[in-house]
Amino acid sequence: MSPVDAGPPIATVNPVNGELLQLFEPYDASGVEARLAVAAAAAPMWARSSFADRSRLLVTVAELLEGELPDIAHVVTTEMGKPFAQARGEVAKCAGGFRWFAEHAEAMLTDQEVAVDASLALVTYQPLGAVLAIMPWNFPLWQVVRFIAPALMAGNIGLLKHAPSVPRTALLLEDLFRRAGAPDGVFQTLLVGTDQVPAIIADRRVAAVTLTGSVGAGRAVAAQAGAVGKKIVLELGGSDPYIVLPSADLDRAIEVGVQARVQNAGQSCIAAKRFIVHRAVADQFTQGFVAGMEALSVGDPFDPATEVGPLVTEAARDIIVAQVEDARALGATILCGGQTVVGPEGPERPGFFYRPTVITDIAPGMRVATEEVFGPVALLSVVDDADEALAVANDTEFGLGSSVWTTEPDEQQRFVNELQAGQVFVNGMVVSMSELPFGGIKSSGIGRELSSQGLHEFCNVKSVWIA
Repeated sequence: MSPVDAGPPIATVNPVNGELLQLFEPYDASGVEARLAVAAAAAPMWARSSFADRSRLLVTVAELLEGELPDIAHVVTTEMGKPFAQARGEVAKCAGGFRWFAEHAEAMLTDQEVAVDASLALVTYQPLGAVLAIMPWNFPLWQVVRFIAPALMAGNIGLLKHAPSVPRTALLLEDLFRRAGAPDGVFQTLLVGTDQVPAIIADRRVAAVTLTGSVGAGRAVAAQAGAVGKKIVLELGGSDPYIVLPSADLDRAIEVGVQARVQNAGQSCIAAKRFIVHRAVADQFTQGFVAGMEALSVGDPFDPATEVGPLVTEAARDIIVAQVEDARALGATILCGGQTVVGPEGPERPGFFYRPTVITDIAPGMRVATEEVFGPVALLSVVDDADEALAVANDTEFGLGSSVWTTEPDEQQRFVNELQAGQVFVNGMVVSMSELPFGGIKSSGIGRELSSQGLHEFCNVKSVWIA
């Protein structure tokens, strides 16, 4: 690995008030080299481990998560502003994810015999080695679990380059694995800057790369990995449609729609972002949806009454402000919100809050029409029929998740078939779960996480033929 300057410190900043809580010095070239050497030694050892050993490690990590749930959730909320109840839910979900892969991975990785002209032919799944994960801050635990649980069960080892805004969470994860008894090098956090990533990707001891992040970051990493012929999985965000048709249960569609837009302050790749509503029910839906967004409590994420916390950074908040103001200037109608909010510590320490917002009269030249809106801002469009709903839903570079609300079986099947997305949820909000593959098409990414498909992504799927 060629030496690269370690770069500026990595900071934990409280998004509630902008307070700098802690600085971490990134690892320099020698620090990275030491960790890659440990990973190289661990990879063949872990590849030879039994499924029982792998499963035991994941279950022990799950037990630690469950036993320390409030303390771990506190770290998440402090670093990135997620309401404490949502952070607790994320920790519990991670424990469940570890347990699911611990229980099911062996069956999904069992050799498969194939009937051909041979005494024996089979497909076998073998690990690749060290997988570098470049992860985002919005679900700072669950995003990592989506990669590391299947990777470890397949016999790979993990290197985590986490987002620079969540270094405490990154180090907490490394410590969890250490205390769970993971052998040295099986899971390591790399506190490094973006400039150090290309050299790590190119290092011969790194076998594959997975990234969740922006389209720009994904394309850059894809180019770097492609230049050295390494496997990649990319999850690059979305602008998910939420389609409401005349037969929908409107009360339920409104209630779930509000949750689907503002969970995690709207900072979710699979959040419903574009609400596409049939004209026959548009007035009723709009009235209820706007009322629901206006009623949300914005404030201190540790207050049990808070439903929407701050955005993760000042820069993230400012992007939302710029997108909404651009839409306003170009003729959009702001039905509610459209402004920043002073946080619980007052105007001297206002934090990074933004009021839940609904925008209509969207035009193609607006930034919100083409960019991912990563905050509590909903875009509302009215359409005349199912054909137009599909056309509007698919008119985006993204293709991650989608939600359609209809009780008509033929309509359900049509939207399942024709929505251009990696996931279609009917009469419910899009969520990720261990049992189903997760990922998108178009600019939303390459490959899949979770389920058997995610488990196999970082395997050498080897054909064996014996005469």
